[in-house]
Amino acid sequence: MKRDVEQLKKELTPMQFEVTQNNGTEPPFRNEYWNEIRDGIYVDIVSGKPLFSSLDKFDAGCGWPSFTKPIEEAEILEKSDHSHFMIRTEVRSKSADSHLGHVFDDGPEPTGLRYCINSAALRFIPKEDLEKEGYGEYIKLFDQK
Repeated sequence: MKRDVEQLKKELTPMQFEVTQNNGTEPPFRNEYWNEIRDGIYVDIVSGKPLFSSLDKFDAGCGWPSFTKPIEEAEILEKSDHSHFMIRTEVRSKSADSHLGHVFDDGPEPTGLRYCINSAALRFIPKEDLEKEGYGEYIKLFDQK
């Protein structure tokens, strides 16, 4: 579902557009969700598809939101990234083909993974707003907490 570029430029902030459409990176520790601690889910800023849960979020000390796993595996694509003289694994959203960030193998158990994601690629839906925002099926995740 690749969206019209001009329409996206109108809907997204310049940083959101740069990150999601041009594989950009926002500054560490100066982004919206790096220190967000409320319960809720993170959805793709472009498609609205659920990507990550606060239940899988941890403080990696890197300055970006970090997660041990996606909330919906099918919504995440991983691609080899050889930019900036590094070999990394890029993380993209399947539905919107948005650049989200990168995944590394230095995370905590149970997965050992660290999904290092740009806040600009995400929209946070607090647990108490899940139903009214159309994500009611995810409330059950927090019942077990």
